[in-house]
Amino acid sequence: MIDSVDKGVGKCAYPDRISVVIPCYNEQECLREVCARVACACAACTEDYEIIFVNDGSSDATWPLIKELCESNPHVIGINLSRNHGHQLALTAGLDFCRGGRVLIIDADLQDPPELLGDMMKLMDEGAEVVYGKRTSRRSESFFKRTTAYGFYRVLNYLSDVEIPTDTGDFRLMSRKALDALNSMPETYRYIRGMVAWLGFKQVPIKYSRMERVAGKSKYPLLSMLRFAANAVTSFSIRPLRLAVYLGLVTALFLLVAIAYVIVSYFEYQTVQGWSSLMVVVLFLSAVQLFSIGIIGEYLGRMFIEQKRRPLFIVSEIVANAKLEMDGKS
Repeated sequence: MIDSVDKGVGKCAYPDRISVVIPCYNEQECLREVCARVACACAACTEDYEIIFVNDGSSDATWPLIKELCESNPHVIGINLSRNHGHQLALTAGLDFCRGGRVLIIDADLQDPPELLGDMMKLMDEGAEVVYGKRTSRRSESFFKRTTAYGFYRVLNYLSDVEIPTDTGDFRLMSRKALDALNSMPETYRYIRGMVAWLGFKQVPIKYSRMERVAGKSKYPLLSMLRFAANAVTSFSIRPLRLAVYLGLVTALFLLVAIAYVIVSYFEYQTVQGWSSLMVVVLFLSAVQLFSIGIIGEYLGRMFIEQKRRPLFIVSEIVANAKLEMDGKS
């Protein structure tokens, strides 16, 4: 965690403040606009707010731009991680640091509109502990991504023991009570939107249409999406392990049928000698076994990593404007 800064870390140092956490990876094209729009949305709600940019080991000019924004805007704070830890851990770093009574999570690409903050605040004033964005359309994304996302959320809900809202991302406003509960969860393989759903409390949706990226390219290629999906499934369900058991039962039934066929064929003198059928059976059983072992291996690997108890992230540098601290105390 962030051990280099004591004041306010992990605590609600300023209960009336709004904190905005924005993880960034190679987002130099988006930073100025996202900062301006988020600042405008926050200023419409309160004078006391902080915008926390978390640089997740970017290889472009993201971190120098964040430092520049810190110098020019007293509400901006920059956290530079020691390397690329991944979106969910970068987000975790920002959530661990933020000090406001309410916390908005948003990505730097501005596909989720920060202008909804005012409406989200009203829903929280009415008693919600979490207000999450629910996408009514994703027209800016490809047919393949829309289709796979649609299927993923529904398969995940089928597998999961916790109902996770469909068609949602990490875009949400959280109360300090919900955030403290989230920060108390120490797991390494994090699927934050699922973890928030697991918390309970009163959670209400706010519907919106997802926009196109303001600039740059998506940082979630297909392979990263598959890893993300694997983390989501293994974090919230043991049903894949049960699937291995079911496959074993189905295979056993198949073998019983095959044995009966062989016995009948033997007595009917209809046996056919050859390696083709034998190879089909061997390959089928080998595939089932390897698939089952792979599922078990995924869970064992995650247990191995969790038992190491390594820090979730390492912070290299934190940049902030002293005026924000002074304003927060006044």
